[in-house]
Amino acid sequence: MTLQTPPPSTPLIPESAPFSPEQRAWLNGFFAGLLSLDAGIAPAPAAAVPLQTMAGSLTDGDDGSSPWHDPAMALEERMQLAEERPLRRRMMAAMAQQDCGQCGYNCEDYSNAIAQQAEPRLNLCVPGGKATARMLKALVEEMGGGVLDPDEQAAKEAARLPASDDARPGRSRENPVLAAFVSRRRVNAPASAKTTNHVVLDLSECGLDYEVGDSLGVYPSNAPDLVDSVLSVIGAPPDFPIAGKPLREVLIEDMALGSAPDALFELISYLTGGVRRQTARALAKGDDPDGDAESLDVLAALEKFPGIRPDPEAFIESLEPLQPRLYSISSSPKANPGRVCLTVDAVRYTTGGREREGVASTFLDGRIAPGAKVKVYVQKAHGFALPTDPSTPIIMVGPGTGVAPFRAFLQERHAVKAPGPAWLFFGHQRRATDFFYEEEFAELQVAGTLTKLSLAWSRDGDKKVYVQDRMREEGAELFAWLERGSHFYVCGDAQRMAKDVEAALIDILAAHSETSAEDATSRVAALKKAGRYQTDVY
Repeated sequence: MTLQTPPPSTPLIPESAPFSPEQRAWLNGFFAGLLSLDAGIAPAPAAAVPLQTMAGSLTDGDDGSSPWHDPAMALEERMQLAEERPLRRRMMAAMAQQDCGQCGYNCEDYSNAIAQQAEPRLNLCVPGGKATARMLKALVEEMGGGVLDPDEQAAKEAARLPASDDARPGRSRENPVLAAFVSRRRVNAPASAKTTNHVVLDLSECGLDYEVGDSLGVYPSNAPDLVDSVLSVIGAPPDFPIAGKPLREVLIEDMALGSAPDALFELISYLTGGVRRQTARALAKGDDPDGDAESLDVLAALEKFPGIRPDPEAFIESLEPLQPRLYSISSSPKANPGRVCLTVDAVRYTTGGREREGVASTFLDGRIAPGAKVKVYVQKAHGFALPTDPSTPIIMVGPGTGVAPFRAFLQERHAVKAPGPAWLFFGHQRRATDFFYEEEFAELQVAGTLTKLSLAWSRDGDKKVYVQDRMREEGAELFAWLERGSHFYVCGDAQRMAKDVEAALIDILAAHSETSAEDATSRVAALKKAGRYQTDVY
């Protein structure tokens, strides 16, 4: 069969696409030839061609695969896998690989937008933190500058953050709404090693809705006592005006005071001399001359160089914006109309002789009172949802606060009287102090919504027992559930738990299907591709 090119009046690649005239001509002929193999397929209109997909796969020689797209993989390993790839792919490898949406993109789209110079902000990847921002900065320096030609400008426009398909307020980090804080209730006992709260927010006034599997973005504020300590160290007046707001208010509401950014160390290097200047410059480059870089939040960085008095405006410019935090929603709107629930560990730890606090988790734990308003938005789930058929069996693995979306799943299945069986693996340190939602799960078992509950307690015996251990113990039954078409879900820590759970599942498939580990690994990959293995990890 002879391949034919379309007539000039029906180009498949628009003039605005990021290709040279020669490339457009070749691509028009190539796709027209493919289409001509089936006479029943008409050429697609030019506007239907996805610019970013085209530009990403056909202009840089990359095969489009992402072997580094694993949230459990270390940054160094990811960058090694992407070493020979185009710049935009190396930028993707620098991301945290969680596709969590906190940046307003997924990992690939964020990297594409940076590479196309459509997104100047390099610090939006909250899970990746300073390591990701620093790697992105180094990669951006490879790009250089210069004026964009028309094709490059078209690619830049195509890479800009698109408007949300849902234009209503509260559907993106750029357009949050105000929800009313209702209550917090501790769901573990006072003797527990952690403080975990069940948080309730009222959405009735702002009109925000959600679906199970979604996450809620929360804009917190910094602790006032931390801000006062920062002001004291730099000797700045709290009421110093910054863009029409008092400095203290700006630090509480707008600026991140966690891990000290490189720009702060650069500023400090200009305000000191000698060895201290060399130390500040080394920290700004990512070095760790004194072995304490990991412990340096903004206050600790300032205390490390006592006596500096930066100009307040320069100080603010050296800091990064306070980012929202995402939490898996732990309620169903069918069971909690007009309200949304979260399950949140209050993060507190001691470093350098000072107690540190997670900004959002302790904001929800004690710095906001009932009735107060908090900025929130709904982050739609990316491939993390209940099966469309309510009769499909589900297996859920969620230790600790990873149980949050599965509480929502079970509430939803109970509300719609879903006939499909449900199996939950839950674990924590001690049953007496850390069994979140014990009474609720017991009631769901009595109702038949929760078919099976497997528990793992890591501090109740001589041997630590985790959810992956319970999976192996009950491997034959778990394998039978999967053979019946169950969907498998994991929520929780990406670096350890999720990786161990996947390894346990591979072992179970290999043992009970009498196949090799390689074949079992391929089967897990097939489950993921079919949407039967879904994760919500952090």
